[in-house]
Amino acid sequence: MTQNTLIEQLNWRYATKKMDANKVVPQDKIDAIVEAVRMAPTSSGTQPFELFVVTNSEVRSEIRNAASDQAQITEGSHLLVFAAWDNYTAERIDEVTALSTGERGELPMLNAYYENLKNNYLPRDAEVNYAHAARQAYIALGVALVAAAEQQVDSTPMEGFEPGKVDEILGLKERGLRSVVLLPLGYRDPAADWLLPMKKVRKPLAAIVNHID
Repeated sequence: MTQNTLIEQLNWRYATKKMDANKVVPQDKIDAIVEAVRMAPTSSGTQPFELFVVTNSEVRSEIRNAASDQAQITEGSHLLVFAAWDNYTAERIDEVTALSTGERGELPMLNAYYENLKNNYLPRDAEVNYAHAARQAYIALGVALVAAAEQQVDSTPMEGFEPGKVDEILGLKERGLRSVVLLPLGYRDPAADWLLPMKKVRKPLAAIVNHID
């Protein structure tokens, strides 16, 4: 069944509990989801995270062991790991500036903007900066979830893992990164997923939407 509208796609998706280990997500669908992550908005356009697309079965098994044995990590065909910068540095912000000027040309206003960013970010505690970067990774996660639904690929966002162990498995500390959230991708197993037959439950609009006129 082809999903036609965004709301239909969001109704179709759910946090898949049981994936069919025999089904592999085609590369073109993975590419579309990854490109959506790349295009996701971030604060000041810094994109302060990296995305790891893990297909290696041994590595995924190790991560599963560090994630409360959540089966979707190995039953899905791909695992996305969102890893945020551990801190903002002058070098990282300068790279963002160079990328912008390379595409847009030298703009004094742009250079001044990123110099001001350095003045604001660099004196802050590293943990504060990491938390800010992690929030940008979550924006990209949201985009990935929608993109996966648009591609009719199942997904399960996960926070229930030991970040330190995942960081060690993927060698993130040496790269100045910290794991934030996991997203297995695959295809639901209709015969074995207990959640699939259940009606989607969301709060009514009146419970979460406030209009200030």
